[in-house]
Amino acid sequence: MTQTATYDDVWKMFRETATQMRETAAQMQETDRKFREMSAETDRKFQETDLQIKEVSAQMRETNLQMKATDIKVKEVSTLVGNLGGRWGEFVEGLIAPSCIALFTERGIQVDEVYLRVKKTIDGERMEIDILVANTVAAVLVEVKSQLQVEDVRSHLNRLGKFKSFFPRYAACQVYGAVAGIVVDSDADQFAMNKGLFVIEQSGETVKLANDKTFVPSTW
Repeated sequence: MTQTATYDDVWKMFRETATQMRETAAQMQETDRKFREMSAETDRKFQETDLQIKEVSAQMRETNLQMKATDIKVKEVSTLVGNLGGRWGEFVEGLIAPSCIALFTERGIQVDEVYLRVKKTIDGERMEIDILVANTVAAVLVEVKSQLQVEDVRSHLNRLGKFKSFFPRYAACQVYGAVAGIVVDSDADQFAMNKGLFVIEQSGETVKLANDKTFVPSTW
């Protein structure tokens, strides 16, 4: 009999996947380091090169196995999320949304309202905001992904640029952007920060802002 996945099942699987992906990234970095060392020392340690090549080959095989295991885990997570169907929005609400007001007020953005899955269509063009955190003077648009990638950040920047034309009630507000992911690609978080976006990431059983205290966000 097929067992229905619970939110706890999905959350546990996401955490395991995030850990496994970080381990895989570390393995790849170690392999790259060994390649660089081998290249630099080949001329003066020719006799040791063969041993290093064997070590690197073993490391690559181990990394490949780790990547395959991670891919399997990601597919399992995708299946669980797919089985949740429309309840994915509820999962996002339970994980990210409750922390948003505290996260942003701590950074000096005085927000006190949270809206989920805000949608609007104008002249056939549609905008959807996963989480909108706002008050009368500020608004934060949060894009949530199970795995955050650079392309997701680019799409959100485009969304931020059009936000006030879709929602003129916020025309006088300072608008900020944020992206969140259970798993965040290593280049996606830095790209987002460079563009002035807040980055929300997993921290144990809850979430936190990855931006340091000196971060200055962009406004729209």
